[in-house]
Amino acid sequence: MQMEVLHVSPELATEWLTRNTSNRPLSKAAVQQLTGRIQRGEWQLTHQGIAFDEDGVLIDGQHRLAAIAKAGITVPLTVTHGVPRTAFTVMDTGRKRTGRDALALAGEANATHLAAALRGLHLYLNAPNAAWSGGSSVTSNDQLLSLLEKHPGVREALHHGLALNRGCRITATAATIGWYVTTEARPDIDQTPWLDGVVTGANLEAGDPRLTLRNTMLSLAAGRTHRRRDDSREHLLYYLKSWNAWVEGRSMKLLRRSPNETMPRISKQAATVPAYRGTPSTVDGLTPLTVD
Repeated sequence: MQMEVLHVSPELATEWLTRNTSNRPLSKAAVQQLTGRIQRGEWQLTHQGIAFDEDGVLIDGQHRLAAIAKAGITVPLTVTHGVPRTAFTVMDTGRKRTGRDALALAGEANATHLAAALRGLHLYLNAPNAAWSGGSSVTSNDQLLSLLEKHPGVREALHHGLALNRGCRITATAATIGWYVTTEARPDIDQTPWLDGVVTGANLEAGDPRLTLRNTMLSLAAGRTHRRRDDSREHLLYYLKSWNAWVEGRSMKLLRRSPNETMPRISKQAATVPAYRGTPSTVDGLTPLTVD
């Protein structure tokens, strides 16, 4: 076998794709993901590239070549010639490095939950009203690391998100995003009563948005409301609707959404709850906050 590093142009990639006569079907989603990485400047040269067998047939790398052609950008690529035809059956059988892996390797705690929360935050910021599933919802490992660098507060928000998840079964992703974006948008509000109310439900009257959110999430988790749902986008929508009602002092006895309802904007109205005083919470070992 012979290996070399070449700068592969869109034209060369298109030509090489004509040698793709015995490969698996091309995945449009995989091509789109790789195209996005190239266009964002995330492409890096590694030992993984493309390979031709002894007869010059392309046996590995069709998605990389298709992405180069689609992106219209020349990138460096490892090219291997003369790979035995029998090696085709063992190619691409290893596990790809996930966002969780990338974050764990970077030394982040709770890497699985953190990766999911960052992915959800990316979708909230860029496509809040699209379906958070399918190929368009995939984020690269570089995107996750970049997002964490821009939004380091997600680490702290995750602790609150996990407490909310344990308290009322809302997804940790939705709760983390909800906590993060509301505290960023409204630093004037002490969220301790919100956290305590949703997690415990103690001493709350019917119509309190915190109790309504708690009961709705528990019902969804138990399958008592229509059917069991574990949809982070839907949970975040419920979170923000309830949070807005709580901040504005509105009663909310039912929490529903219409089929095409858009993600709520965070309320800017003057709050009817105590202003933030920088003190700690009593919930789940989190630092307590005192309220005047």
